Amino acid sequence: MYKTNRTLSVFLIIQIIFVQILNYFPDFIEQYYSNGIYKFISTVFRYVFGWVPFSIGDIIYISLIIFTIKFIINIVIDKKRNIKHLLFSIGATFSIIYFLFYFLWGLNYSRKPLANSMNFEKNKYDLIELTTLSEKLLLKLSKIHTDLTENDSLKVKVPYNKNKILHQSANGYHNLSKDLSQFEYKPSSIKKSLFSLPLTYMGFAGYFNPLSGEAQVDYLIPKVSLPMTCSHEIAHQLGIASESEANFIGFLAAINNDDQYFQYSAYLMAYRYTLYDIAKKDPEIFDMYLKKTPVGIIKNYKEIEIFWSKYKNPTEPFFKFFYDNYLKVNQQKHGIQSYSKMVDLLLAYDKKYPL
Repeated sequence: MYKTNRTLSVFLIIQIIFVQILNYFPDFIEQYYSNGIYKFISTVFRYVFGWVPFSIGDIIYISLIIFTIKFIINIVIDKKRNIKHLLFSIGATFSIIYFLFYFLWGLNYSRKPLANSMNFEKNKYDLIELTTLSEKLLLKLSKIHTDLTENDSLKVKVPYNKNKILHQSANGYHNLSKDLSQFEYKPSSIKKSLFSLPLTYMGFAGYFNPLSGEAQVDYLIPKVSLPMTCSHEIAHQLGIASESEANFIGFLAAINNDDQYFQYSAYLMAYRYTLYDIAKKDPEIFDMYLKKTPVGIIKNYKEIEIFWSKYKNPTEPFFKFFYDNYLKVNQQKHGIQSYSKMVDLLLAYDKKYPL
């Protein structure tokens, strides 16, 4: 066992170097991994686990947590422990996890930028372009809001349960794949997380589990946010690793969904990100947009804000800091701020396919 652990520990170093080298070959990753090996892996996972009504990935995580706790306890009580053996044992464990993570999904971080593969001209934008996009989004958002409420002072309330939202998520990808075949999504495998409560306290609305190929969502978040969250996590499931790109593809899937509540959720999110950018560039224009946004839409924003404020706690910044650095290590230099970078893609998309 000692020799095996030592070999796996050395293999961990080799893997890290190999993954860093692959970052310089995005075309290779795009063709042979993201659109080759990974598509097969992802489809198999969804067929194997998609029909199970609960999250297999979360069960795996629970098992890993129990194993880790037992491992630590054994280290503490074992007075005859050999430090060298212990370090190689830890190294071997990380080596296996590292391999599974990158082979089963993580190499998608090294694929071509979505703007390149979709032939977008992604350039720096000015305030005029940003406000023009905001106007378009507000117009779409306001129209759907009126269709759903018939009163601009009422917030949108999704009338059905969260299980139906999860089930309906695939429809948007079905429609989107008619024009963009690479986003064909069959079969479906999106589930509520067994960790929804701790996930909320950590400040996250969902995640993708590379060990089971399942898209997981926080089942506690407001129903008005859930459609866009589902669409975002499915994008990860289809091999879109970047958070900004997953937001963008999730947005396209949601606005192509036959269900207007999905469309509303998508435009609500996109409009919020454009307002966020406007606020950084010109607070006065931001205030102007707040005043012209229908009261009912503002109420939906406040609903979401109030929900997250209830779960704020001292540990949340720690988890956000950890995740921020995780993203930066994996080719997303803006870290958590990457989510809002979808505005760049929206502007590029709007130039080619006007919203």
